[in-house]
Amino acid sequence: MSMTHYMELLAVNQPWNLILFMAIPVILAETVAITELAILFTRRFDGNIRKVNKICSIIGGIYFLFVFIYLFITTVIPLTMNGEWRGWIDVIAVTFYLLGVIPLFGLTLLDLHVIGRNWSEEQKLKMHAIFVGIFLIVAHIAMIFGMLDPSLGNGQGHHMNM
Repeated sequence: MSMTHYMELLAVNQPWNLILFMAIPVILAETVAITELAILFTRRFDGNIRKVNKICSIIGGIYFLFVFIYLFITTVIPLTMNGEWRGWIDVIAVTFYLLGVIPLFGLTLLDLHVIGRNWSEEQKLKMHAIFVGIFLIVAHIAMIFGMLDPSLGNGQGHHMNM
């Protein structure tokens, strides 16, 4: 079975690529999601939960921006220039993984008061939750397509003998 470039990235150089490209961003994003729920339920915009939420939002967005830049330069451009994509499934997996930069960096900009500076706490909370939701959607699309055999998109899927 062939792999998408997304899955290959996570599989090579074990355990480092898995830690750098999956564990760190996902742990930060999931921490934001979990603390976001606590903030939504309690409506407490101060305290330790909000501090953890804000720290993880800022670090996660900046970290993933560097991941995005690195992978775009070292992977997306060469794959595109050399025509080495493994079909549309491969493109979707990598694209949706990299699209995670938009909501994650959006959280960073929101928590650094670059955007929404004059918004009420309710408006900021709403936008924060929207960014978290968008990230969860794009990350799961990337994971689902990333785990597929890219040859399935070419009409030449592999059959398992059981």
